Amino acid sequence: MKKVLVFGGFGFLGYFLLKELLARNYDVTVADIKRNEEFDGVVSFFYCDISKKEEVEKVFDSAHFEIVYNLAGFANLDYAVQEPLKTLQLNVIGNMYILESCVKANIEKFIYASSAYAMSNKGSFYGISKLASEKIIEEYHQKFNLDFTILRYGSVYAEKDYDNNYIYNVIKEAVLENQINHKGDGNEIREYIHAADAARLSVDVIESDSFNNIHVILTGSERMKRSDLFNMINEILNHRIEINYRQSDPQNHYKFTPYSFEPSLSRKLIANPHIDMGQGILECIRSVYKKENVKM
Repeated sequence: MKKVLVFGGFGFLGYFLLKELLARNYDVTVADIKRNEEFDGVVSFFYCDISKKEEVEKVFDSAHFEIVYNLAGFANLDYAVQEPLKTLQLNVIGNMYILESCVKANIEKFIYASSAYAMSNKGSFYGISKLASEKIIEEYHQKFNLDFTILRYGSVYAEKDYDNNYIYNVIKEAVLENQINHKGDGNEIREYIHAADAARLSVDVIESDSFNNIHVILTGSERMKRSDLFNMINEILNHRIEINYRQSDPQNHYKFTPYSFEPSLSRKLIANPHIDMGQGILECIRSVYKKENVKM
């Protein structure tokens, strides 16, 4: 069993990644600023703020790891726009602390959770932090021979209540307030991928050398307008939802595609089979009803 260290393992995507790693019998350690009691006794846990170098080093001193994932840092674009300094401290400097320890510990492979916004001129400080980290990782490979895979995640969703789980939050508003309020015209296009599918692909990349030292795009297989998403939710909820569009400049969010320029070539992975969008939305709705104690 290979030893895998996951920074940010108790976050939104991290939850599903841990499930997949454990299902494949990896020995998993999580470094995070919060803990999830669901994984007590199943994974090892270290409290770690990646903006503090000594805390990162302490985790690496605890055991020898072969594979390291970094999912930690700001994952919410809107929060990152409001906190530029903290965003760069966590997403860039924090990532460098992890890279430094990976080199010293002779880690076999480093997996970085990037974003489609690393390929875009949108995304403000969030996109900048992801692109900067990508370039730094590439340089660590050149200078220190640290193998890596950079995963550029698209629009990930699931039936879990996290602030960066867009679809869940839209459904929560629909169920509790009977309305969906959207800043935009609804024509924005996204390729949604369920977090379980994203996690499966995220583990696939450590089981093949063909993914060494490349960039991988992880998105869904279906392109969907936001308006179509809202209409699908409304139909499942028996057409009782009021959908309100508020015209505004998307500013930091892309409308049709994240591709503004291509800093590095990347390969796109699509889950096949994958969780159907309608089924995924239905699971999100059931989860909201259960968590918020709403009667059917």
